[in-house]
Amino acid sequence: MPPITSETSTPDPAASPAAVPMRILVVGASGYVGGRLAARLVEHGHHVRLASRDPRGLSDRFPTAEVVRLDLLDPATLPAALEGVELAYYLAHSMAGGETGFEQRDLVAARSFAQAAKEAGLGHIVYLGGLGDPDSRLSAHLASRQQVGAELAAHGVPVTEFRAAVIIGSGSASFELLRSLVEHLPVMITPRWVRTLCQPIAIRDVLEYLTAAVGHPERSGVVEIGGPDVLSYAEMMRTYARLRGMRRLMIPVPVLTPRLSSYWCSLVTPVPSAIARPLIEGLRHEVVVRDPLPAAAFGIATTPFELAVRKAIERVEGHDVETTWFDSLGVSGRPDLVEERSREGMIVDRQRRSVRAGAAVTFAEVERLGGTAGWPYANPLWRIRGLMDRAVGGPGMRLGRRDPDHVRVGDAVDFWRVEAVRRPELLRLRAEMKVPGRAWLQYEVSSDGDHSRVVQTAFFEPRGLSGLLYWYVLLPAHLFIFRGSVRRLVRRAERAQAARPMEEAGPPS
Repeated sequence: MPPITSETSTPDPAASPAAVPMRILVVGASGYVGGRLAARLVEHGHHVRLASRDPRGLSDRFPTAEVVRLDLLDPATLPAALEGVELAYYLAHSMAGGETGFEQRDLVAARSFAQAAKEAGLGHIVYLGGLGDPDSRLSAHLASRQQVGAELAAHGVPVTEFRAAVIIGSGSASFELLRSLVEHLPVMITPRWVRTLCQPIAIRDVLEYLTAAVGHPERSGVVEIGGPDVLSYAEMMRTYARLRGMRRLMIPVPVLTPRLSSYWCSLVTPVPSAIARPLIEGLRHEVVVRDPLPAAAFGIATTPFELAVRKAIERVEGHDVETTWFDSLGVSGRPDLVEERSREGMIVDRQRRSVRAGAAVTFAEVERLGGTAGWPYANPLWRIRGLMDRAVGGPGMRLGRRDPDHVRVGDAVDFWRVEAVRRPELLRLRAEMKVPGRAWLQYEVSSDGDHSRVVQTAFFEPRGLSGLLYWYVLLPAHLFIFRGSVRRLVRRAERAQAARPMEEAGPPS
C-alpha cells in the first residue's frame, strides 16, 4: 500500500474516473463528512453547490462553491437547491438519539428530498448510512439510517447507499469518544458492548468511496464499506493506548446499559450523551461488512486501523483538524446579529480600550480566545459557568476549539460559535450555552496610527422576565469578567507587539 501523506489525502483528480466536471449538490455540507467531501469535490474541478440551513460559514470556507439555504423539512426550499444538478450527496441526518420522533423527521426529510429530486430530473443520489444486519434488531439510530436509504431509493432516482460503521479521523465523534476515554481513564469499567465486533474505517477511505461514485449511477444499491481490520471496541481502545504509550486497565462488568454508558461518556468526553448514545447503541450489534463484493468494484485499498489512528493523532496534536463532529451543531437557520442598533430590547455592555500594538497583532490575540489557552481573565469563573451549563444540558466548555490560533465562521470556541470573522477588524461569537435569551460577544479592532483600538461588546437579547432577571442578577459578575477580559487582552497584545521586530511594529503614522 502506498504511503499516506495526509489523513484525508485523495487521488490525483486527473487520474480519477470522474475527471469530467459535474454539477453536484452536497446536502449536509456543514457536517463532519460533508465539509471534507465538499473540499475534495471542489479540488476535483466539479461545480459544487453546498446546501445548509445556515449557509453563512460555508460561503467563507468555500468561496468558489455555490452556497444555498436548504431546510429539508421545508419543501419550498428544495426546487432551487436541486435545479440543474446532476448528482446529489445526501449527508443530512440526526444524531439526537435522545429526542423522540427523530426517526420520523429523518424519514419525512428523505421522502421530500427524493420526490423533489425525481421532479428535478436528478440523475444520482449518493447516501452515507450505517452498517448493520437489517434482519437483526438494530438500534433505533441504525434502523433509521437504513430506513432513510430505502426511502431515498423508493422514488425512482438511482441511489448508491454506502454503509459504514465507526469512522476514524481527527474530529470525528467516534474518534473523539475513543480518544477521550483512553486519555482520561487509566482504569475503565467496560460493559458488554465494548466486546462486540466492529469494522472501523478511516475517514480518507470514506471520502474515496464517496468521490469514486461520481459519474457511476449504475453502481446503485447498498455498498457496505469497512477497513481491513475487524476489532472489538476494547481492542480499539488498547490500540490507541499502545500508540500513545499508555497503560490502561479494563475491568469487564456484565451490566451497564448504553443509556448509562452515554451519560458516563458525556462526563469524561466532549461528546454529549445525545450523540454518544446512538454511537454506543450501534456498537451493541456486530457491525461488519457482510457482502464485500459491491465495495470491491470501486478498487479502493483501505487503511489499517492502527495507521488511521496514527494519522488522526498527528492531526489533533498538530492542530490540523479539518472538520469536527460538532461543526453542524451550530447550524440554527436563525438570522445573525446584523445591526444591534436596530434591535429593541437588546442589552449591551461595551468596553473600549486603546492598545499600544498594531491592529493585526491585537486581532491575533482576539482570535486566540478560549480553548486550551483559556480566557484572558477570571478563567476559573468561565469554567464554573461551563460546568453550570453542562448541568442543565448545554455544551459547557468541552468543545474547545479546532485550531488554537485561527477561527473560521461556524467554528466552536468553548460554548460560543463563531458567527462572523473579518481579519483584522471583527470577530463575533454567538452563545450556545443555555440562557433565557440570545447572547453574543463581539470584538472590533481598528488602526489608530501605529497603535490600535479594541471594542469589546456583549449583547444580550432577553427572553421574557426570566431573561431580564438572568442578566441583572449576574450583572456584577458580567461587569467584573468583561472589564477584566478586555484589560488583560490589551496587555497580551502589547506584550506580543513588544516581542516583534521593529519593522513589524505597524504602519507609520
